[in-house]
Amino acid sequence: MTDVTALADEYVQLLFEAEPLWPAVLGIDPLRTGLGSLDAEHEQAHRRQLEAIAEKAAAVDPGTLASQDRVTRDVLLASARARREQIDTRAVEFTVSDFFVAPASSLLTILPMLSVADAAQGEAHLERLAAVPAYLREAAERHRAGVAAGRVPVARLVRSAIAHLDRYLGDPGNDPLLRQPAPTDEFARRRDTLLADVVRPAFAAYRDSLGADILAHARPDERPGVCHLPGGDDIYAALARVHTTTDRDPEDLHTTGLELIERLAEEYAEIGERVFGTGDLQDIFSRLRTDPALRWKDADELLETARAAITRAEQAAPRWFGTIPPHPWVVEPVPAAEAPGAAAAYYLLPAADGSRPGTYFANTHQVTERFRQTAEVTAFHEAIPGHHFQLSTALGLTDLPLLRRLGEFNAYTEGWGLYSERLAQEMGLYSDDVSLLGMLSMDSMRAGRLVVDTGLHAKGWTRQQAVEFLERNTPMPSVEITSEVDRYIGYPGQALSYMVGRLEIQRLRAEAERRRGERFDVRGFHDVVLGGGALPLSVLADVVLEWASA
Repeated sequence: MTDVTALADEYVQLLFEAEPLWPAVLGIDPLRTGLGSLDAEHEQAHRRQLEAIAEKAAAVDPGTLASQDRVTRDVLLASARARREQIDTRAVEFTVSDFFVAPASSLLTILPMLSVADAAQGEAHLERLAAVPAYLREAAERHRAGVAAGRVPVARLVRSAIAHLDRYLGDPGNDPLLRQPAPTDEFARRRDTLLADVVRPAFAAYRDSLGADILAHARPDERPGVCHLPGGDDIYAALARVHTTTDRDPEDLHTTGLELIERLAEEYAEIGERVFGTGDLQDIFSRLRTDPALRWKDADELLETARAAITRAEQAAPRWFGTIPPHPWVVEPVPAAEAPGAAAAYYLLPAADGSRPGTYFANTHQVTERFRQTAEVTAFHEAIPGHHFQLSTALGLTDLPLLRRLGEFNAYTEGWGLYSERLAQEMGLYSDDVSLLGMLSMDSMRAGRLVVDTGLHAKGWTRQQAVEFLERNTPMPSVEITSEVDRYIGYPGQALSYMVGRLEIQRLRAEAERRRGERFDVRGFHDVVLGGGALPLSVLADVVLEWASA
């Protein structure tokens, strides 16, 4: 083990101590207990630890390191810097919503995903459940501190969080925290007691605190962006850096989104002529939104279409990738209690110990209002060749430090997912022109995210301005436009990562093709992009261009 690898391992342990659910849900340490702490002093102590280990890594001369150690050092420095910047935004104070980045909804999303395979894992899980009250008390205290400092959430999202908790508390028979099969009768009995006497009362107390202490102070729909908070411009600039791993400023990102939307109109016109007999953009959008043939009849139809698309992609993958990850995958609906505020789809990587397959969650809430044309492109993004391939490949890189296998860089991860949507077109995976219009629809949404996210958080847009922009410039259904806009409001900067990452991966592929000429092999390119784990975009560029010039 080299000095840099040792530092990387030490750093990962710091992250696991701060977020103990992470190693547990990954299957790396299923006996890890606790939920972490949201306490401000604890957070600052963690920040000092991050800074200390980053100083050690920065002191290592990169000129003395082998190639992989140089990359590991760069990844550690970038990750530590991003985490320090996130802490400095004090985002926990104003992050209240029914989306999984908020404290209560994160517990209701993640705890049901943990494996409880035997008595020992059962004991660890009972300890986690017992820790819920302290975690939620700390969350409520941070929200109250935010109110005192003027860092307040958005009223609409606070109401959504309260409604989510009301649904949860109102249906104890379908409690998602009962989802794991009980390894023993004793575990089942103790879990039932904990949920009834400890956990649900804690969620109820947190819900009451939101209503009594936070809602009256929250921001209206006319001021949803973080630019309306004290120090908001600096908060957003930091979050944009964290999620894009670049220093691109909001104005540049806003302009890029507008230019992309304008270029997409040409592709819509070409395919729209074939499908609907019109090249008029608004006519195409109207048909996509209103044609009853482009709706699902039920949830099963949506789920089966996703499974069929992923199966096709899995069969075609060896022609496009030299390394095929072995991990299995499944398609499941988003749990009903979470579905109203959840994204249209998301992916959970497989557990490292094999206890859970990679899972593509498709949102079947109000399924007859959701659009058929986006089912295939979403499946390719979330599963194969998208997140399932990327994250499963990373888990299998056992010759790299754990940090490299678990790296969290949104621009890389989501950039790869969005790149995969266009790659699927190259691979011939879309079943018809309607599905290609779905691909363009998702391109419109991601380009629109650059405009809307910066509009809300840097330019001071109202919520209605954001909704109207997406209505004019994408064919998304109303149910998805409103939930997407609320997601951008509640998770500032994250929406920027998709298109920023894809554009960089496409740029690197074009440059690699130029440098390698006839020697260029797309399988080799994809293996290089996926073969180093998640990387900041600047580090990814170094790795790819070094390969291209070899």
